Amino acid sequence: MSDFDFKALLGTVAPALATAFGGPLAGMAAKAGLSALGLDPEPGNEEEQFATAMATATPADMLKLKQADHQFRLDMEQIGVDLEKIAATDRASARQREIQTGDNAPKVLAVVVVSGFFATLGSIAFVAIPEAAQAPVNILLGALTAMLTQVGNYYFGSSAGSARKTEMLKAGDNG
Repeated sequence: MSDFDFKALLGTVAPALATAFGGPLAGMAAKAGLSALGLDPEPGNEEEQFATAMATATPADMLKLKQADHQFRLDMEQIGVDLEKIAATDRASARQREIQTGDNAPKVLAVVVVSGFFATLGSIAFVAIPEAAQAPVNILLGALTAMLTQVGNYYFGSSAGSARKTEMLKAGDNG
């Protein structure tokens, strides 16, 4: 397959599926996501199937993935799986690795992603883009937007804890 990063796009559209796809629940996540797109998951070939499906996905497909993501979250809650805890552990592990190894790759990638996002956005705003190049530029902007979200989550944490705190406060006001 090409260099298209379907996981970044999947992480933006269906974060629960993306989180599970990278861990021990990968099979369940692949089945839920690919089934939502009308595909029969082929064991051992899920990544390529997802990459192909995401590269050609329509807005209707994205909506189906969003709905599958919501259902997957509900299903995981029913069986007692905390997807946010899995994601938080994954982020903590990556941060700890960066500290232990002194690896600058995450920082360099973050600078490239943020710079690329704003350069692409600026190009769209101030440069006439030929019609034939509009679709690839839009795909690039979508992928960079997904990666920008991941950079923010990596360095500043996700908003899941904040959202959960808001829900708890609202529940406390009603009780």
